[in-house]
Amino acid sequence: MRKLVVTHNLEQELVEQIKETIPEWELIVGKDKEVWQGHVKDAEIIAGWKKGLEEYCLAPNSRLNWLQSWSAGVNSFPLAELESRNIQLTSANGVHAFPISETIFALMLGLTRKIHTYVKNQQTKTWHHANMNLELHEKTVGIIGVGAIGKETAKIAKAFGMKVLGIRHSGKSEEFVDEMYTPDQLDVILPNCDYVVVTLPLTKETKQLFGAKQFKEMKSSAFFINIGRGEIVVETDLIEALREGTIAGAGLDVFEKEPLIPDSPLWEMENVIITPHTSGSTEHYNKRVVENILIPNLKDYLMGKAPSINLVDYSKGY
Repeated sequence: MRKLVVTHNLEQELVEQIKETIPEWELIVGKDKEVWQGHVKDAEIIAGWKKGLEEYCLAPNSRLNWLQSWSAGVNSFPLAELESRNIQLTSANGVHAFPISETIFALMLGLTRKIHTYVKNQQTKTWHHANMNLELHEKTVGIIGVGAIGKETAKIAKAFGMKVLGIRHSGKSEEFVDEMYTPDQLDVILPNCDYVVVTLPLTKETKQLFGAKQFKEMKSSAFFINIGRGEIVVETDLIEALREGTIAGAGLDVFEKEPLIPDSPLWEMENVIITPHTSGSTEHYNKRVVENILIPNLKDYLMGKAPSINLVDYSKGY
């Protein structure tokens, strides 16, 4: 019997939807290793990547043909080995557009209107203006990586009357983006941005893309927002830029090492807001992965086609 393993706990309604799509298959669902361990070596499809799975998935007798990631980023996957075994990999890209764009604007607005400062003052019953005088409206935002998250961010930015500059590999224009650029033009847009928002995946090309040079190209009044991956930024350079006033502040959901180490200077900085890699967390996560990605791709797979949604290009790393 053909077998699909989901290494996450799912609501029964979602389990039933998958069963309806593959009524003749054996379906194994559960996040605990005891649930899936005895099945993954026989699974034709696995949805959700867990530490230790490579022991089974990359074994010579593995039957795995397709791996559905439960995350948008796949940089932690053994991509070279998966490619060498011709295993198709699909990501959860697109699931995060609403929650992450909300976090982006929470960080932008929090820094602009000094909400983080007022929360700290509230804890000590301190009534202080904190020299708050900035507005978000009609400013310029640079979105570095205009994918699903970037597009939703651009759409929201227009509600604030913002000018939107974007960067994407193709340079292809996009609704709600006023000017689109390619990655080699990063230095062209940085001096013009009041907010720089990084929504990129981690690849060989994007690793340490932002360092001292890039922060110096930004306005001293600009805010830096990173919800992509921590290793896209040279963290010591970012800390120095924040200390020296090279940039005005940062909203950070991702870091070079996670959890962020207790003695990192970022914890104590007045011009930094930290969230613990939770920008993609949402009550609708599993539903969107299953209904918007897994099941449509499963239908393609059953027809002998390659999955049509979020198929990872191993040469690009996303």
